[in-house]
Amino acid sequence: MNVLLAMIPAFFWGTTYAVTQFSLPDWPPLLLGAIRALPAGLILLAIKPSLPQRQDWSILLKLGVINIALFFSLIFVMALTLPSAISGVGMVSVPVFAMLFHWVVNKQRPSKIQALFGSILIGLAWLLFDPNAISLNPIGLVAMLAAIGCIIVGSTITKALGGRIHWWTILTWQLLLGGVILSLITAVHAFMAPHSYALALSQLTSNNVLGLLWIVLLNTVLGYSMYVWLLQRMSVVDFTFGGIANPIAGIVAGMFLLGERFSPYQYLLMLGMIAASLMPQIIYLVRSRLKAKPVKG
Repeated sequence: MNVLLAMIPAFFWGTTYAVTQFSLPDWPPLLLGAIRALPAGLILLAIKPSLPQRQDWSILLKLGVINIALFFSLIFVMALTLPSAISGVGMVSVPVFAMLFHWVVNKQRPSKIQALFGSILIGLAWLLFDPNAISLNPIGLVAMLAAIGCIIVGSTITKALGGRIHWWTILTWQLLLGGVILSLITAVHAFMAPHSYALALSQLTSNNVLGLLWIVLLNTVLGYSMYVWLLQRMSVVDFTFGGIANPIAGIVAGMFLLGERFSPYQYLLMLGMIAASLMPQIIYLVRSRLKAKPVKG
């Protein structure tokens, strides 16, 4: 049951890329990031008002910059420059980059299983992103790598809090602070390059509104609330399995909304990357259950 619940936010996040291209193709990424963050934070604040302690403002500001302002902007750059399936599948490489990060920074040596399947995932990604096989926007690829970096650094900071700040306060105020920062940056950018902003807002359609509602209410308010709530009630292993819905949603939404098609070989590489990202957790789960199984006789 926990795994099924974890699939809900993962599914909505996986649709971000296709929904953005389908309903908001010409909107500036900064504007989309600000609209996604600030209204969602205000809604969460209205649902359950909270106020951080004086000593917590600095850490929440860091999280707002990394997890929201930077990450949301990069996600929408990806959404507007890369195929939905590629964005969704590419993000499953987060555990590999996290493993390398903790190895270099914290001297936490990965297990042999993690190293093996991490190497397999990198190899499959190398084949999938081969420029001779598929043409991808380099700006989108750089944005993907930077977004993965934001997830790793932001997660490390959040974990270091050790429950010192209530999860609802973290969720609400990182959205609010990140949304305010993004809104200010967006205002400056709109002043310097007003054409794309004026074009987007002056030709607002029902399709645009539906896309924005999907991103704000489902992807952010519901998705992030469920994500943080579930993290308090389920194991990382369960949540990892639930995350499989993210790349699958990216592939399916890209197929139905955008008409994306890839070769059977490319789909096989995508499935291989998803499987490689899950295998260390599957092996860990099997081993733990075998150890917990009582020995007869």
